[in-house]
Amino acid sequence: MNNPSILRAGDRGAEVTALQTRLARAGASIEVTSIYDAATVTAVFDYQRRHGLVADGIAGARTQAALIGQLDPRALTQADIDAAAAHLDCEPAAVQAVIEVESPGTGFLWDGRLRILFERHVFWQRLVARGIDPATLNAPASILNQQPGGYVGGAGEYARLAQARAISIDDAMESCSFGRFQTMGYHAPALGYLDASAMAQAFATGEAEQLAAFVKFIALDADLHKALRNRKWVAFAKIYNGPAYAENLYDAKLARAYARQAAATEAAA
Repeated sequence: MNNPSILRAGDRGAEVTALQTRLARAGASIEVTSIYDAATVTAVFDYQRRHGLVADGIAGARTQAALIGQLDPRALTQADIDAAAAHLDCEPAAVQAVIEVESPGTGFLWDGRLRILFERHVFWQRLVARGIDPATLNAPASILNQQPGGYVGGAGEYARLAQARAISIDDAMESCSFGRFQTMGYHAPALGYLDASAMAQAFATGEAEQLAAFVKFIALDADLHKALRNRKWVAFAKIYNGPAYAENLYDAKLARAYARQAAATEAAA
C-alpha cells in the first residue's frame, strides 16, 4: 500500500468517503458523509481498539492498511504503547501524544525498508573526532558538510548512506537516524546495542523494537522522564526538541495531542 494520506478530524473529500465506507463494511454504525466528523473519530477509535492498533482516532497508514487487509505485521500496536507507558510509569495517552507529535509517520518505507535519514553534519563531526580531516576527502557536500541539509528523503537516503559508508562504515551508520523515532546511530551503545549497525538490524524487525529503544532513551534522561510522567509539556519539549521548541509550538502540540488522547481513552472506558 503506497503512503495514503493521514486522515483526521475536519478532513473532507473522497478519501474520507472511502474510509467511512470501509468502516461501515467493518461493522461501524456510521453514515458516509465525506466529512471526518465526531462520529468518524469514534468509529476509527473503536476499530483501532478492536484490532489492537494504536487507538488515537486518526486514520493513518496502519489503520487504512488494516481496513483493506494489508496491515504490516511490524506495525506498532496498542499493546506496545501500554507496555511503554508501564515501563515509564506514565499514562498511555502521554506516550501516544509524544508519538503523534514527534513521530507521526511510520518506521518503514513503502518498499518495506527501514526508514532512515542521513545527517551530513554529524558525519563531519564523527570523522573529525576520529582524527580525519573531512576537507581532504573530496566528498560531495550532499553527504559531508558542517551544516545540516542535503536531505532527499525516502529511499533516496539509502544512496546518501551508501556514499558515506564507502568512506567509513561505522561513522556513516552513527550519523544516520533510524526508524519511526529517528533514533541516531551514535546512541546505539547507550541503548543496549553493540553498535549502530546492530541497532538498525533490530529496528528492522518492527516498530515495537523501535519504541522500546525510544523508551530507553527517555528513561536515561531523568529530567525528560520526569517531564513526561508529570505531563509538563514545556519542559519535555525544551529538552527533547531543543531551544527552537517554542517557535515550532511543540509544547502546545503535545498538550493538545495529550488532551485529545486522554479524552478518547476516557470516552471508550
